[in-house]
Amino acid sequence: MPRVRANGIDIQVETTGDPGDPAVLLIMGLGFQLIHWPDGLVGQLAAGGCHVIRFDNRDVGLSTWFDEEPEPNMATVWLRSQLGIRPKVAYTLSDMADDAAGVLDALGIESAHVVGVSMGGMIAQRLAIGHPDRVLSLCSVMSSPRHPSGSFRLTMSMMKMDQNQDTMEGRIRFGMDTFRLISGSGFPFDEEHLNQVATDAAERAWHPEGTNRQLAAIMADGDRGPALAGLNVPCTVIHGTDDRLILPKCGQRTADAIPGAELVMIEGMGHEWPEGAWPGLLDAISGLMERAGA
Repeated sequence: MPRVRANGIDIQVETTGDPGDPAVLLIMGLGFQLIHWPDGLVGQLAAGGCHVIRFDNRDVGLSTWFDEEPEPNMATVWLRSQLGIRPKVAYTLSDMADDAAGVLDALGIESAHVVGVSMGGMIAQRLAIGHPDRVLSLCSVMSSPRHPSGSFRLTMSMMKMDQNQDTMEGRIRFGMDTFRLISGSGFPFDEEHLNQVATDAAERAWHPEGTNRQLAAIMADGDRGPALAGLNVPCTVIHGTDDRLILPKCGQRTADAIPGAELVMIEGMGHEWPEGAWPGLLDAISGLMERAGA
């Protein structure tokens, strides 16, 4: 599907399933593209009676890039956020939530069940806070209600990785190294499949500058807990017990912050969505939709 105009920018969108079925809006995480949502998982959602919408967030994939904005100084952004001083960033998570609402507008969809992973979970939270009438249910996956806590060792390993790869081989290797670092111990590491995903992503778009600006938006967002406490929407929080990038306690904090939220922990899942975890993910999403009256 071609790009749509949403919130004043161009957003690449792909839909799957019958437009007459309940809409499920999928929001991807930091630096990842809409193609990182597994086609098999999307297909099973559609086969279960969902109209599935996935899109590239701003500054990634085939959506509008913000290269006219300066490269963020991460140390300064982090320090100001820790001191409670609002950092100057190219855009905010609220802007990205407005993009998601704009996608629904462009598709003529009044409201949707919203599923966000990692940074996408944070955007989904902001969407529910800022546009409560657009969110039928909220599923926050491996995310956090504020700046997330992660394994120090894993964080240091990822910071040492060089995103600025000039060759296709280097970009694919970077993708595979990322997948290895964030995978959990409970599911097989599908080398062949993930290598294809890394290859497809590297060939489709490569934009590490956008990832840095997205990371700055996460750092600048602060604590969403007080606003989440005012939500009145069915919510399920999903987290893997082996997630070292955003620790399981962040999932617990998210569930604690949202009134009536249910917490689903998937044993052995890292910061990932391996095929073996799909039954648990799909059951949790379908159960949430039933609670919301779908």
